[in-house]
Amino acid sequence: MSSEAGWYYVKSGQTTGPVTREELVRLLPQVDGPNTMVWGPGAPQWVEARHIAGFSAGAGAPPPSPSGGRKRADDIDYEIFGDDMQFVEITLDPNEVVVAEAGGMMYMTDGIQMQTVFGDPSKQQGIFGKLFDAGKRMITGESLFLTTFGAISSKRERVAFASPYPGKIVPMDLAALGGEIICQKDAFLCAARGVQVGIAFQKRILTGLFGGEGFILQRLTGDGWAFVHAGGTIQRMELQAGQTLRLDTGCLVALQPSIHYDIQVQKGIKNAIFGGEGLFLATLTGPGVVWVQSLPFSKLAGRVLANATGVQRKDQGSLLTGVFNLFESNS
Repeated sequence: MSSEAGWYYVKSGQTTGPVTREELVRLLPQVDGPNTMVWGPGAPQWVEARHIAGFSAGAGAPPPSPSGGRKRADDIDYEIFGDDMQFVEITLDPNEVVVAEAGGMMYMTDGIQMQTVFGDPSKQQGIFGKLFDAGKRMITGESLFLTTFGAISSKRERVAFASPYPGKIVPMDLAALGGEIICQKDAFLCAARGVQVGIAFQKRILTGLFGGEGFILQRLTGDGWAFVHAGGTIQRMELQAGQTLRLDTGCLVALQPSIHYDIQVQKGIKNAIFGGEGLFLATLTGPGVVWVQSLPFSKLAGRVLANATGVQRKDQGSLLTGVFNLFESNS
């Protein structure tokens, strides 16, 4: 086994390293075992340790995945159409299934069977498990139900899902991204059967209150394709260990769990009051991949409302906005 240094791992949300391969193998059982996020020579991006070839050798190494190395999710094909109002067309082989949010379907061929399910269709669970999963979805503001679309004929079938508002659809191969992505609570559009849609809590009060997405985010886990939608143009950015990115709190779309997400107060009293960017900025610290959007839906809705009411301002997001709204409500 090579003794090369340069391996990093994530423990309690913090990046640790560099260590040698041998040291990392010994440390894995003390962290998250095969689910530990690692990065090093030969790993092009942050992934779970179980995805790294060669880690199964030696004492303390992660055990093989329960699926024996085979993908659990259906291996679907897809194509994205359009520019600003996109839709994704998914091609299913016989017996393959795609899971989507209720109301997202655009069209489907005759050999597609649609079913509305209660709970997570990727799990074999009883009524209490289904109630628990449905309750988690209700917390995020989503429907209690998911819809599955399965190919029941002997030939390939197609089903398409449309964007709910102007923006981009981002395909995410969860197997290549470490098996887990955290995204804003209304971003999920559809995914291959086998991808699980859960919730992630913001553990810090300040981040939950002023992070732009609240205390509840969506967690997508599995090894299949998932499709996420956000407003405007989407930028994928890879942050190195210790590299920091500051952005508007509403512009965050998704991130890998290895990213450290926090909220910081805007520096400078003039910036906070007159800058139009608000009191807080989101601070993302690598390592990991993050996706940002140029037009959050909240800003789009605000501009539409401003034009509909005839009130347009350049101070959106600053402290002055609240002051002006206070006077208007009393007039």
